[in-house]
Amino acid sequence: MSKVNKLLGDIELTKDLTLLLIIGGLYSLSIALSNTFVNIYLWKQSGELADLGLYNLSIVVAQPLTFILAGRWAKKVDRVIVLRIGVISLALFYVTVLFVGTRASDYLLLLGALLGMGYGFYWLAYNVLTFEITEPDTRDFFNGFLGILGSVGGMIGPFAAGFIISRLEKFTGYTVVFGLSLGLFAVAVFLSFSLKRRPAHGKYWFQRIITERKHDKNWRLITNAHFFQGLREGVFVFIVSVFVFIATDSEMALGTYGLINSGISFLAYYFVSRMLKKELRKKAILIGGLMLFIAIFLIVFDPTYTRLLLYAALIAVAYPLLLVPYSSMTYDVIGRGWKAAEMRIEYIVVRELFLNMGRIFSILLFLGAITIFNEERIIPILLVILGSGHTLIYLFIRQINLKAPA
Repeated sequence: MSKVNKLLGDIELTKDLTLLLIIGGLYSLSIALSNTFVNIYLWKQSGELADLGLYNLSIVVAQPLTFILAGRWAKKVDRVIVLRIGVISLALFYVTVLFVGTRASDYLLLLGALLGMGYGFYWLAYNVLTFEITEPDTRDFFNGFLGILGSVGGMIGPFAAGFIISRLEKFTGYTVVFGLSLGLFAVAVFLSFSLKRRPAHGKYWFQRIITERKHDKNWRLITNAHFFQGLREGVFVFIVSVFVFIATDSEMALGTYGLINSGISFLAYYFVSRMLKKELRKKAILIGGLMLFIAIFLIVFDPTYTRLLLYAALIAVAYPLLLVPYSSMTYDVIGRGWKAAEMRIEYIVVRELFLNMGRIFSILLFLGAITIFNEERIIPILLVILGSGHTLIYLFIRQINLKAPA
């Protein structure tokens, strides 16, 4: 037990905290197995970046709409039930992918909407449960350890998926991989029944928490930061995997990319979560944001496989450095907000609304640009512009003051 405590940093693991981490780990492994390869699966069927853009746009449009609905249900029913609905919706997405098979590119908007719904229900409940189950003293550990589990999933998932797909004929490997993801979500649903029920009461003050931005400077700043976070995530979430596949024409190479990225990320999350001091959070976010911006120049003009692997290694260090303190600061801002205990669900919904607004703007800009201009010329320029999003986060969070009530 002493060795476990030493490894975890003397954090008391409650039953619900442990279950939440396990469910988060299963989610990460399932998504790591399939998510990157869904984009490649569609790319191989369609061959059009615009189609991938539309698929991802439908995800980020459905997600915030679902968040708003999920927030109401979590307030009126139960957070754990909402989490369960999210996992079931994600499982339904993979059932649909398996059912439509090689005709998946004909159902881009439907598939994207299903995935966006799953993300919306899952992440609303997961974020609220994280807020309720963790304390300010355990949040850096929780976010860091969840990052470690995500990195382990990221190491195993893409490499295993790439191996399976490359060994089986045509689209058979994709069917096997999507089936495995479905199975992992089924286990997550089963485990969710062991979480303590967390019913909620009271009015759903979604619009009031949006207007709270006028009264709470910290809340306005952190939501603005989330918009710029989404600016990068909207397009980068699918374009880099396409770059890797175009450079290599190999799912195995894409799996190796994921293995290298997540292997380094695993170590980075562990050290950041254990060693980062609270007073150094803002500096870590600045350094992480600058590293993410610099990394773009490795791939925008000459995306060879070697350069893409160097990019994977650099962002694997940068993301933990930025996201661990950034996530903790976000929860701390919410914790100090107006009626935080009563309105935590509304705060999470509004935060996700701004994050997805950034993603929607990013993909719309991408779709508009590749429609009007030559793809090869405009995409590098777009990636530099959109890739600055994480760096711009610092301009907002540096003004946040958590020493005194907001």
